[in-house]
Order: sequence, then structure tokens, then C-alpha cells
Amino acid sequence: MSIAVPAKSLNPLHVLLHLVPSRGRLVVLLAAALFTALLFAVFGGALRNLEENLGALGWTLASDTNLEQRITLVAIDERSLEQIGPWPWARQDMARLVNAIDAAGAQLQIHDVYYSEAKAGDAELVAALESARGAVIAQVPLQGEQSVRVGALSHPLNGVGCSAAAGLPAAQGYIANHAGFAGINAGHIATDIASDGSVRGFPAAICVEGAAYPALSISALLEATNNAGSGASISTDTSLFGPAQQLLLDAYPGLAIPLDAQGNLRISYKQSPDNFQAISAIDVINGNVEAGMLENTWVLVGATALSMVDIVPTPYSGAAPGVELQMRVLASLLDAQIPYTPRSSAWLLGLLSLLFAAALWKLASAPGRISAYGLPAAGILLPLAALSLHMQLMSSGEIWLGWLSPALFSLLAASLLLLLEQSRVRVERGRVYENLSSYLPIDVAQEIAYKLPNSAINAKRCDVTLLSADLRNFAAFGEARPPEESAAVLHFFFVRATEIVEQHGGRVHEFKGDSLLAVWDGQGREAAEQALAAAEQMQGAIDPDMLSPQSAMGLEPLALGIGIEQGPALIGSIGPAHRRSHSLLGDTVTITLRIQELTEELAQPILIGECAARQLSDLSLESQGSYLLNGLRIPHTLFSPAFKEPSAPRSLRKPPQLKVVAGTRETSK
Repeated sequence: MSIAVPAKSLNPLHVLLHLVPSRGRLVVLLAAALFTALLFAVFGGALRNLEENLGALGWTLASDTNLEQRITLVAIDERSLEQIGPWPWARQDMARLVNAIDAAGAQLQIHDVYYSEAKAGDAELVAALESARGAVIAQVPLQGEQSVRVGALSHPLNGVGCSAAAGLPAAQGYIANHAGFAGINAGHIATDIASDGSVRGFPAAICVEGAAYPALSISALLEATNNAGSGASISTDTSLFGPAQQLLLDAYPGLAIPLDAQGNLRISYKQSPDNFQAISAIDVINGNVEAGMLENTWVLVGATALSMVDIVPTPYSGAAPGVELQMRVLASLLDAQIPYTPRSSAWLLGLLSLLFAAALWKLASAPGRISAYGLPAAGILLPLAALSLHMQLMSSGEIWLGWLSPALFSLLAASLLLLLEQSRVRVERGRVYENLSSYLPIDVAQEIAYKLPNSAINAKRCDVTLLSADLRNFAAFGEARPPEESAAVLHFFFVRATEIVEQHGGRVHEFKGDSLLAVWDGQGREAAEQALAAAEQMQGAIDPDMLSPQSAMGLEPLALGIGIEQGPALIGSIGPAHRRSHSLLGDTVTITLRIQELTEELAQPILIGECAARQLSDLSLESQGSYLLNGLRIPHTLFSPAFKEPSAPRSLRKPPQLKVVAGTRETSK
């Protein structure tokens, strides 16, 4: 058998609102964490690109503006191509360029160029490279499934294994220099290209057929100390803020090159592109170089011409020459300041997320406006704080921690907590309003709920028709009976009378003691007829069913007396701002209450004042004479309705059908 579950209970927000507030907030924080993890699982690539692009603002907003004088770019630019010819140049032209750079006093030449085919002039170029103070050329391992093999790879790292534990990328094919260049130190120029086309790192070494071939920048370091092909090793850093692994070079004791788990070293974009000096290759060949500009510098030879299609996006430009990346890596290695991601970054970001969760919990638990304004502010400020922390670590310690996961978590958590707390406030306010409207008329409850209290009189004059109904002899009844029984009788009277008044278009203004005061708007015929109809129904329904004809302990039986009158009245709130009272004031109120009091003396269940009686002139009303009401100075003529059928003797009425709360009155013995 299936069980129907109310649709409202399937609403997660409805379920949360019925939990203890602290548990509801905990569930929301857990949901935000799970949703953040789900977003990274589904949109991980796009989110990581966003994290990288915005995270690089730490470099671009406060870039290093010091001129880089250790490395100079000799650019194969458009002007050089116009004068020498399209790329690739003849080997003799490249030999002229190598000799010119060496003659200018360069300490090391790093060529972002490879020579895969044997051509005329190779011997001249090789001789120029060998005679230079130092030279390194490029080679390109082809990562992935490509199996093309051109030339011969050279100068692998000794001591670096290619096992899975080393974590180095592998290549099947390659484009290398032909055998004639085997004596020239070489390094690879393969890059780690992200899904958005950006280049953020270089593999420190790439494994091909069991040998690890270093990057061009690392080969340049080894060439600078005449230790090409010297020993190296990859070790794991176990410190909390250490990199996943690091490359150690025997030629550079104390230098540890941080790598990620995939064996990549991250490119630093800390320096502005304007920091790097560039000279056109044709100017170097023609000797149009400022004296001493290349003296004892490292010269990087590479293409900057757009026609050579070596263009990559960077945080500074959407179209930067690829050779600029080599300059950045070289500068980082010379400064021993290579950015890296700590091996424990996931735990550190998780801890930061916990701190954000604690702050959001505190804000959500705060009363009133602190929560209402604090959570939206936290949803903006906490992500900015995560980004700022990331940028600060980059600038001070070359640590790329990351920021998006705690930022996204805090944004989601703040939004969900704000939704929860605002919904909770709305439900609580709705509950307060419902409770308020159970004590006051609906229109009065609305006015009180949506306006701030003040100490001024807030009342208006209006025409009304009033009905006052009172239980006679109830005080004596309550004295003789247990309070639970008295409460049951009074409760039944108020509930049933309110139903009857509202059925006839009126509203109960107040319950006072054992009586009630009901109001109809206006003092016309319709209001008078509705009030009289309500009074007659009360007498016909409440009196026979509830009020016992049998005296209780010798007391007079309970009876219902009703007075009706019309006239002007003042309705509104009075009293100090911290203790207001909704009141109905005026002669009409006093007259109606006094008329109701006379019902017992005149033995009439219903008495009608003369103003209301004028509106009921076509009905059979019986005059009861003119009376000076208690406390008033003007006599008033009263009327009673003429009942068509006499009511049954009280001795024949049914006993009351009441459910009395258990309990008795204790008496002393």
C-alpha cells in the first residue's frame, strides 16, 4: 500500500525550516560543500581556467617593473624577415647571427629554434655554435599519440628515471635536430597547454624511450656551468607548504626547482612584458647594437613576427610571442623564484573553507539586521578574501595556493544561509501575524504588523453597528465549578459566537471577561439586520446547546443577554509606544454595553437601541419603554424582537454537550 506524502514536505526549504536552527544551518553548509564539489566535478576545466585567469591578477595588478638586464631577446621580427627573407633562413644567415651575438660579448646563446633537416651551410652554423661561449638549441618531443620521429634527441638528464613514480610526461614522437648538431646542447620547448589555449607551465623533462630530456631553460642552466648532461634527480618534498616534487641539479647545489605532480614547472608572470629587452636580429647582424648591451648577458633567440605563428595568450596580452615564455622561465630560474602549488593545497583550501563556514555560521546565528546584512556582505567579501590571500601568497612567497573552491563555497553557503534565514524570519513573522490576528481583528493586525509603533493617537472616526453579548451568572458559576469547567464553557461560547458573527459579516472586536463585543461597519439597514440575525442565531444555537437549565449547586442558570445599537465610534490605537492598546471608544460603545446590561432586568434575551431600531422599522419590534441608562443623562428607548415561536421551556432543553478539561477544585478538609 502506498503512502501519500504531502507535497509541502518534499520541499527541502520546508524541511529545513522545521529543523532546529543550528541543524538547519549545518545542513545548508554541508549542501553548499557538496554542491561546490559537484560543480568542480562537472565543470572542472572551465572553473580551473577561471581560477587561473583571475588568480594571475596578483601578478598583473602589481607586476615587477624592474628592467631585466641579464637576459636579452634577439627577435626574428618582421623587419628582419623583410631584409633577410622568409623563415626558415639559410644556415649561413643563422651562422652570421650566432657570430654577431658572440662578438657582442654574450655569455650564452639560447636558440628557440631547431634544425631538423640537413641543409647547405650546416657545417658553418655548427662551427659558429661550437665556437660561441655557450649555445643551446631546441628540440620538440611530441606528447600524446604522435609517433613522428625526425632527427635525433640529444643530451638527456643523467639520473632522472622515467618510472611512473617520477611523474614525468612521456612522448612517442619528436622533432629534433639532425645528427650534425649532436654536439650542441639541446633542450625541449614543449609546453603544457590548458584547455583555453593558455600556457601556464613547462614540463621540466619529457621521457622518450626511457630517457628524460630537459626543458630548454634547464639545459641553459647546465650549459652555463659547462655541465651539459650532468646528473639530476627528482625528489618528493614532505613539508606542508612544499611542492609536490622538486628537480635537483648536481651542477647547482642548493637549487631545488619545484614541480607539480605532473612534472611541470609553473611560469611566473610577475614581470611586466616591458621589462624584457629586445633587439631586432637584423640590427645584431648589421652591428647596430649599443655597445655593451649584450656584454655578459644571456641571449635568447626567437621569433616575434606574427607571420611565424608562434603566438600564445598570456595574462598581459592575448597575442604574445612564445619566446617570451622562455624568457620568463629563465628569469625565474636565475632568481630561484619559481611559483608552485603546495602539495597540501587541497587541505589548506579545505581549512580556509572551514574558517569561512564558521564565520558564516556566526553571522547566520546573529540576531536581526546583523544576519540580514552580514550574509550578503560575506557572500561578496569572503570570495574576495580568498582571492586576496592567494594573491598575497603569490607576491610574497611564490606560492600558487588557489582560491576558487573556498570562494565558490562561501558564495553558495552565504546565499543558501541567507535564503534559509530570510525564510525563517518570514515564517516567524507569518506565525506572529497569525497569532496577532487571533487576538485582534485582521485589519488591525495588518496595521500593527506593518507599521512601527509610536506614542501618538492612531484612531479614526467611523459609523458602526455594535453587538454586545454576555453570559449571565457566569461569575457565580465559575465560583462553584472547577476552573477547567468554567474555561470549557467560556471557550465554547467564544468560539461558537465568533463563528456566528463572522457568518453574518461582522467581526469580534474583543473578548472581555465573560462577554464579547462585535462590530459591523456602517449604521445602515444591512448592518442592523446582520447584527440582529447574529443575535437570534446565538440565542437559538448557543443558549439551548450550552447553557444548562439545571441550576448548579442551587445557582441561577446561565443565560445569554445581547444588546445591539448603531452610531459613531472612534477605532484605533492609544497608549505609549511600548504598550499600545487597540480600543473602540465613544457613546455608542457605552450605550450598547448598558443596553446589554438591561437584558437581565427586563428579562429580554435581546434588546435593540433606538438608532438600530429605526433601520429595522419593517420588522416586528416591541418597545420596552424609555430608560435612563446607567451613567448616562439622556433616556433611550429600547426594543426587542418579537419571536414568532415561543422558545421551549428551559426544563425541556437538552443538557449541554461540553468536553471539560480534566481536573477538580481542591477543598480544604
